[in-house]
Amino acid sequence: MSAKETAVAPELTEDELYEQELAEQARLNSGDWDSVAPGKASKFGPSFARMIGLLAPYKWIFALVSLGGAISVVLAVIAPKVLGEATNLIFEGVVSLAIGGQPAFRGLSQDQTVEALRDAGQDEFANIVSAMQNYAPGVGVDFDALRVVIMWVLIIYVASAVLGWLQGYVINVIMVRTMWRLREEVEAKLNRLPLSHFDKVQRGELISRVTNDIDNITQTMQQSLSGALTAMLTVVGVLIMMFSISWQLAIVALIALPLMAVIFGIIGPQSQKAFGVQWRKVGRLNARVEESFSGHSLVRVFGREADAREKFEAENEELYQAAFKAQFLSGMIMPSMTFVGSLTYVGIAVLGGLMVASGQLRLGDVQAFIQYSQQFTQPLSELGGMAAVVQSGTASAERVFELLDADEQDPDADDAPALQGGQGVIEFEHVKFSYTPEHPLISDLSFRVEPGQTVAIVGPTGAGKTTLVNLLMRFYELDGGRILLDGQDISRLTRDDVRSRTGMVLQDPWLFAGTIRENIRYGRATATDDEIVDAAVATRVDRFVHSLPDGYDTLLDEDASNVSAGEKQLITIARAFVAQPAVLILDEATSSVDTRTELLLQHAMAALREGRTSFVIAHRLSTIRDADLILVMEHGDIVEQGTHDELIAREGAYFRLYRSQFEQAHDDGVETEEPPTA
Repeated sequence: MSAKETAVAPELTEDELYEQELAEQARLNSGDWDSVAPGKASKFGPSFARMIGLLAPYKWIFALVSLGGAISVVLAVIAPKVLGEATNLIFEGVVSLAIGGQPAFRGLSQDQTVEALRDAGQDEFANIVSAMQNYAPGVGVDFDALRVVIMWVLIIYVASAVLGWLQGYVINVIMVRTMWRLREEVEAKLNRLPLSHFDKVQRGELISRVTNDIDNITQTMQQSLSGALTAMLTVVGVLIMMFSISWQLAIVALIALPLMAVIFGIIGPQSQKAFGVQWRKVGRLNARVEESFSGHSLVRVFGREADAREKFEAENEELYQAAFKAQFLSGMIMPSMTFVGSLTYVGIAVLGGLMVASGQLRLGDVQAFIQYSQQFTQPLSELGGMAAVVQSGTASAERVFELLDADEQDPDADDAPALQGGQGVIEFEHVKFSYTPEHPLISDLSFRVEPGQTVAIVGPTGAGKTTLVNLLMRFYELDGGRILLDGQDISRLTRDDVRSRTGMVLQDPWLFAGTIRENIRYGRATATDDEIVDAAVATRVDRFVHSLPDGYDTLLDEDASNVSAGEKQLITIARAFVAQPAVLILDEATSSVDTRTELLLQHAMAALREGRTSFVIAHRLSTIRDADLILVMEHGDIVEQGTHDELIAREGAYFRLYRSQFEQAHDDGVETEEPPTA
């Protein structure tokens, strides 16, 4: 892990890192993510709007299902009012029977009964009777009317539930499809990013954004957005119904709003920041785990298991603390709002009872209003809880959007000419290149390679050997000059055309989970089984394949640990050969094989290089004696070029490299021939 990858100023607190967020945002497009501490979503509004914008392809379906959800909410809001009427029928029927059955009130109308109660000094009771709309002296409860009301209540609740279920189902389908599309966009984006982007980002951090952050967005949208829509519609509908019943009680209910706003205003930003820190810690812990297990054998070789465990435990503890803080803060929001809602409920119950006693409201209306007060504060509390989830999801969304917004490699021109057939003439004309402007690497590089030639590139570490072939593959773009392939400027060709003419074998072999046959066919999907066998025979893969239980159909396990390092490299070489490239690039391709296998490979490659241009990057100079041209590089420039014998005779840079290797071998006790002399 480079210093740059882990560079976060230790003297800065999380709050200070958060304050630097906006200033550092511009650096994200360069791919330098790890130098920016995403304490929270630095631009919550735009990031949240963009996250919602992911639903745009389904906006009409979303609008239709939202209409169904609105109808569901309207029905749910009407139901308490209708149910309150049932309470009124029962209460007023019982009171009518009790009063009308008394001799003093028998035969009196409602107005006469009220007047008689006032004359008897029962003013509060008189107020209750005067507010009744179903007073029938001596009749009692109207069960026929009650039956109709209850039937309507059942119909309303069932219809509301069905529409609510349908809304939730469709919205969840939309969310899942949206996240599927987002993953597709991220995968496509990764394939459009230049190789230089991955030089600046830890793999664990990248994996965290592609997996954990997208999963968090999915949970946020599934759990919150559908519920938030219902909650907001419920708040509006309930508010209208409360004012229609009693504006005084509605004012009491509205007192909860500023209190809840204060709670959210205090806790919300801290919770949002804490979630951002949590996801940053998740990314770093993933990077630590990926690093430890990718180099697990190396950790064991040097006995650093305890050190790796201590670093993991330290970062795991940091994640625990960050996650605890985020969850604690978000967990405070809903209980706090529920407490405010409970206080509001008490106030409504007390004031409503007094208004019933004074005849200002009927009992059923107060019952309905109490239900509405619960319906009013409950979605507000839910919105408060959702806010914490949305903050976490928005912080993750911003991290994913940073990936989607990262600078891409320049697209191939629409009018790019087709690569003409040729034998592989390579020309470098005054090539200039640097990974960073302040550290120039190649200043003025020119040479020509004829078809069928084998070109060896040698030089000390950091001289630019691998960079040279990376430029040939268009993994990086030139700062100046041009590279010609069969007379055509590769910068004007499509990358697929350039790379389709090239086969490359890297120093570190890479095999995917699959059979040996599939790994070789990866070089050319149309290769027949006979062509695969021919390539395997030529590269000596066939020699060990027959010793395996299933031959070419042997399934390679994770990391291809059931074959040796040398056998892995042989398979990758066979993969390059089956591609039938015009240009071969071997970047220390034989470094993982034993001396005997290396000798066999050299004979095989000599036959396979017939008619092809080959570039061989080598540190062991004894392996490239037969090269047609040897390029000696230092500090990005070619300081010498020629055949092995010519360069030895000059006693220059190549001679010094060759002699130093001989002396090293001699010091190590390895028997070699005498070093050449001029």
